[in-house]
Amino acid sequence: MVRSEKIKKGAQIIVDSLLQEGVRVIFGYPGGSVLPLTDVLYDTPVSFVLVRHEQAAAHAADGYARATGKVGVCMATSGPGATNLVTGLATAHMDSIPIVAITGQVKTDLIGNDAFQEADVTGITRPITKHNYLVKDISELAGTIKEAFHIASTGRPGPVVIDVPVDVQMQKMEFNYPEKVSLRSYNPTITPHPGQVKKAAKLIQMSKRPVIYAGGGVIISGAHDQLLELAVKIKAPVTTTLMGLGAFPENNELSLGMLGMHGTVYANHAIMESDLIIAVGARFDDRVTGRIDKFAPDAKVIHIDIDPTAISKNIYVDIPIVCDAKIGLQALNKIVKRLNTKEWLKKISDWKKKYPLKYKPGKKINPQYVVEQIYKITKGEAIICTEVGQNQMWAAQYYTYTKPRTWISSGGLGTMGYGFPAAIGAKIGRPDKLVFDIAGDGSIQMNIQELATAVANKINVKIAVLNNGYLGMVRQWQELFYNRRYAGTPISAPDFVKLAESYGAAGIRVKNPKDVAKAIKEAIAIPNVVIMDFIIEEEENVFPMVPAGEAINRMIGGMA
Repeated sequence: MVRSEKIKKGAQIIVDSLLQEGVRVIFGYPGGSVLPLTDVLYDTPVSFVLVRHEQAAAHAADGYARATGKVGVCMATSGPGATNLVTGLATAHMDSIPIVAITGQVKTDLIGNDAFQEADVTGITRPITKHNYLVKDISELAGTIKEAFHIASTGRPGPVVIDVPVDVQMQKMEFNYPEKVSLRSYNPTITPHPGQVKKAAKLIQMSKRPVIYAGGGVIISGAHDQLLELAVKIKAPVTTTLMGLGAFPENNELSLGMLGMHGTVYANHAIMESDLIIAVGARFDDRVTGRIDKFAPDAKVIHIDIDPTAISKNIYVDIPIVCDAKIGLQALNKIVKRLNTKEWLKKISDWKKKYPLKYKPGKKINPQYVVEQIYKITKGEAIICTEVGQNQMWAAQYYTYTKPRTWISSGGLGTMGYGFPAAIGAKIGRPDKLVFDIAGDGSIQMNIQELATAVANKINVKIAVLNNGYLGMVRQWQELFYNRRYAGTPISAPDFVKLAESYGAAGIRVKNPKDVAKAIKEAIAIPNVVIMDFIIEEEENVFPMVPAGEAINRMIGGMA
């Protein structure tokens, strides 16, 4: 136990506890119920990044966590400050991202009295956090923070909220920070059952058409090397979820790219014709499976995942292996034998040649071309953050991801406005990396105010706005399934160049395809936040696409 004879206020205990956990940056917004805490932060090495909206604080902490693998920390005051974190917490919860959110609360004797700026934060956030706390006594404060970081970062990670009344922040006691956490009701299974691993290895040896299906859990556990080892050893093609991009190098001949609603045709065909799916750190969500009763009809399923509730939740699993993905793959790699999948790989190679990702160049800028040029110019070394919608899917399809933690996007919740604040967090966490936010003209406006945050803190991120004058993905569905009745989808936008300049950032407008590469290079060279406003084809669609309710091999667009 870390001991200090000095009597400290609760606010100081919070900060000292955060320092014990290695926290050096907090994203947040001050207010009356966190004034004691912000006052203490004034004299510490912790960098307080003042966002312009609390939602952005949660997203920035999320982006920081995804880019670094560390726990992201955000802070807000009581009432509306705390409730503004909700969307960001739900985003992190759906994607298993470790965040600790500290919220102020009204004084303990006012809780439940509808006091000024009071909200039931623990009640509101219970469904969208891994755990949450209301600390009513200073004696519980240090231990709660220790537990929160442990819970957020272990097992299947997720956000944890610590709600601290303002009077608890002012109480005093001796600071004792626990060195260990012992939670009787929380003990994630890390090591796989040897019998299950042996069963999996035996089933693999019987397979003729295996496919490895990798999700975000591979990245979370740092299992990318072990995944590559398994794929190469058994000569199995690998497809990833949206959250799994970067878990397997897409320039490897075994890569199938992303599967699912907007995945590659060959990934979806491979899954549907496989006789064995080896799922690692993925949860078989609806965007991957499509119509469940038609999903991979001839395949047995091995599922390695640290969350037992994710196994057989959507798709029946023949061999469940509950464990950390890295440790599970290490165990499997030790005993699995090499396979001869030459015929299977030949079939997949033929699909790749027949159904490549493609688009038809137009007179205006193709958004796919913009993403391709970003990849070419950055040589695949940038961190790519995205908003949500068409921009997200084009970024997923046309940038080649070869390393983990280089793709940052809202998967499960699909949160518009996520990308820019996440890019801010990613850049702070990885200042050595070039960070792009690939955005739409609709989604970028949801947190555009964070230009002030980026400029004030000299956070040099590059924003590529794919500007088509629509809420593009919704418009695409209206075109395909609602007779082009574009209700509520045409959207106006400010002059992004002037807007950027008004915040002290730089702006570049691009209308001609031949100027795309030049603009990207210019933006990279500018030592400031830059918005590139690419005026793209208005009705360009994301293809291939699996219509709602169809099997994933019933795709439209992108076919021969």
